[in-house]
Amino acid sequence: MIKKGRKKRRGSSQSKTTHLTVKEPSELLNFLLEHLSNRSRNSVKSILSRGQVSVNGQVITKHNFPLEPEHQVSIEWRKGPNIELTGLAILYEDNDIIVIEKESGLLSMASSKEKELTAYSQLMAHVRSSHPENRVFIVHRLDRDTSGVMMFAKSQKIQQHLQNTWRESVLERTYVALVEGEVKKDKDTIISWLKETKTLMMYSSRKPNDGQKAVTHYKRMQSNRHFSLLEVKLETGRKNQIRVHMKDIGHPVVGDKKYGSKSNAIGRLGLHARVLAFRHPATGKTLRFEAKVPKPFRKPFKEPKKR
Repeated sequence: MIKKGRKKRRGSSQSKTTHLTVKEPSELLNFLLEHLSNRSRNSVKSILSRGQVSVNGQVITKHNFPLEPEHQVSIEWRKGPNIELTGLAILYEDNDIIVIEKESGLLSMASSKEKELTAYSQLMAHVRSSHPENRVFIVHRLDRDTSGVMMFAKSQKIQQHLQNTWRESVLERTYVALVEGEVKKDKDTIISWLKETKTLMMYSSRKPNDGQKAVTHYKRMQSNRHFSLLEVKLETGRKNQIRVHMKDIGHPVVGDKKYGSKSNAIGRLGLHARVLAFRHPATGKTLRFEAKVPKPFRKPFKEPKKR
């Protein structure tokens, strides 16, 4: 279900930066709470998760990031008008990119015939609230029912750079998949060549080089007789790649009726884009964003309470 909530517009044109020097070892969140004592814990966590904090010039969002003496911590303060966003939260924004966490059920971008609310349409309104000529550009997509981290460009030049250098620029792209059945292997790699039918179904060709090569690495996190929770890393990013590959190994993603699932145990598709790490297209700095595993993904592994 898509939730509605108010998010602040954070324009980069109005900002100032606070610089702090670390005196003794500490974790980043604790350090910030100590030095921003006039703010609530949730406010400080929000500043951190939105990518406003850098350590030695590198944006850090991890709460327990270890700090050492002489580390330089910078906090970028951003101001701007409020705007309401539905089904997404902005994790980071600057002059070149926007990184969001999208909820399950929200389209990344609609076709020309569709008028549905999308991440793209909302972000377009968001950037145009500060200037009518501002735009956003799709870099990659998440399926409607897949939640998690995704990125948009704020110019066609940045979009083309990211798409042309995607394999070099993206350092980590990790998903979590809740699949049907007990996956026996602790970890494995799936390789196939993907093709698309006239009805827009993707499938794996048995012939090498017959289609787009797709490489998926997975590692088992939890499992029981009925379900498995997998950490999935993409070496290539093809359409429906994870969903097809999970079907190929006989463990379709929960809730994925299109690719063979018979279970709707959590009321949504069991696929979540957990981590996106990449080199910033303009500065070259490494940015890493992580969205927590949705609580329903853990539900099938909870033991029933004893009466």
